[in-house]
Amino acid sequence: MRRLLIALIALSALFLAVTAVRTGLDLRRIQDGDRSAAAGLAAARALAPDMLSYDYRTIDQDLQRAQSRATGTLVRRYRELAETLPAEARRRRLVQQAVVAAAGVETATPEEVRVVLFVNMTRSSSEPGGDGPEQQVSQGRARLLMVTDGDGWRVADLSTLLGDTPAR
Repeated sequence: MRRLLIALIALSALFLAVTAVRTGLDLRRIQDGDRSAAAGLAAARALAPDMLSYDYRTIDQDLQRAQSRATGTLVRRYRELAETLPAEARRRRLVQQAVVAAAGVETATPEEVRVVLFVNMTRSSSEPGGDGPEQQVSQGRARLLMVTDGDGWRVADLSTLLGDTPAR
């Protein structure tokens, strides 16, 4: 009987030790996720204007700057955009400026953070032979997938979210 009691106490102590270690590891993972969420959110807010804005006078540099802040397949997508957008932007004298109005973290892990941004967009154009400059102001949403590369945060994916804001 005494051996059984000692075995139960030892087993309980082992269970408590394993539970404490596991809880500590879970807490560390949660804290790392929280730190990543804050850093990824700040990076997304800072990088979004570079990723979404351009001026026909400096479009080659604007697209190069955006590409330098991207990683993975998004780099290829910006290269493809650089083949078509500059000629059209120069022809129509397009200027697009994005200003982040609000942002929030959708999901976060220590390696990547998915951020939803609410963006105010100002787009102006002045087509040759047109009635003069036109300006549009719109509000939109974008989702940026931020990944850390050891040197900071880069944008791995960017998508615009079309449609109305969901009602609560």
